[in-house]
Amino acid sequence: MLRLENICFAPVDNKDKEILNDVSLKFEKGKIYVITGPNGSGKSTLVKVIMGINNATSGKIFLDDKEITNLPINERANLGISYAFQQPVTFKGLKVRDLLDIASNKKNDFNALCDYLSEVGLCAKEYINRPLDDKLSGGELKRIELALVLARGREINIFDEPEAGIDLWSFDNLTNIFKNMKDSTNIIVSHQTKILEIADYVILLKNGKVEKIGSYSEVKPYIENTTCGRLRGKDGQN
Repeated sequence: MLRLENICFAPVDNKDKEILNDVSLKFEKGKIYVITGPNGSGKSTLVKVIMGINNATSGKIFLDDKEITNLPINERANLGISYAFQQPVTFKGLKVRDLLDIASNKKNDFNALCDYLSEVGLCAKEYINRPLDDKLSGGELKRIELALVLARGREINIFDEPEAGIDLWSFDNLTNIFKNMKDSTNIIVSHQTKILEIADYVILLKNGKVEKIGSYSEVKPYIENTTCGRLRGKDGQN
């Protein structure tokens, strides 16, 4: 279980601008959690704090009762936390098969590589020897990054807006990938209804605080109210 206790975060250069304010959450194994909310509500900041990309200003983080609040990114990764960026990174000189071997920490044969790539809708024959560079489209990079997550086999997987930049076919299969990852805890930042609908729990953030937690049907009215409030002026007028 991953547990956050009273997490706060403010940028080092602007301590008065608190992005996260007293966030306490629990993430259980085998569940899908979708974090949503208005732009600027702290969604991406929260998952970056979990991964250690950002360091919490205050509060504590525990993984299976082990405090990891001050651990660096690599140590959190070694404990089983994986992070998929909103914009996938490229690696000059490395091929897709090299990265899959690194992610899985073993030399994969063709069948294993095919399993990882076919799961995300890619043909291994066409992609295992492709360099992971800027010649790949955004959708291809996103699918390959998802294959890397599958190859890592981590206990906790964090996805920051995984639907960004992918085509409709990929999006339709994206939800199936998440639903099939039953042995892990999956934390997804998303606005997309199809992803919200598969969540065991939807976490609505607003102004850096947890506004509501529950099933999508339970949280949906709060999401709609938040969206309307964001589009209207303070007096409720357009």
